Amino acid sequence: MQLSSFTDYSIRVLIYLSALDNGELTKIVTVSEHYNISKNHLVKVVHKLGQLGYIETVQGKNGGIKLKKSPKQLNIGQIIRQLEPLALLNCGTSFCHISPACRLKNYLIDAKDAFLTELEKYTIDDLINDNPKLINLL
Repeated sequence: MQLSSFTDYSIRVLIYLSALDNGELTKIVTVSEHYNISKNHLVKVVHKLGQLGYIETVQGKNGGIKLKKSPKQLNIGQIIRQLEPLALLNCGTSFCHISPACRLKNYLIDAKDAFLTELEKYTIDDLINDNPKLINLL
């Protein structure tokens, strides 16, 4: 299973913002340059994270982006559930004629749920807390 680059970048943005001092603003271009990610792509990521209530955008000359929630409230499994469709197979009857009798789709659903349930044990804070190596890289 592979997460989309959109989800990957979203988690990276949240990690970056979590490493800043509480309430500190940064610019999208700063994050874009730090991770070497297209600014245009990151604008879409930031917009979605704002819609989901994870980050806050402040308009104006001295504006920027910052976390809206504590890193302890940023559950990795929940974030992925909100960003990633995770449709592992196309099981529509027009695509696969054995779909009505196939058990594989149910096994894959169980596996996907187990994967996400495992990730729901962790928060963004777990990634950055007591991790000076990561903080130095940011």
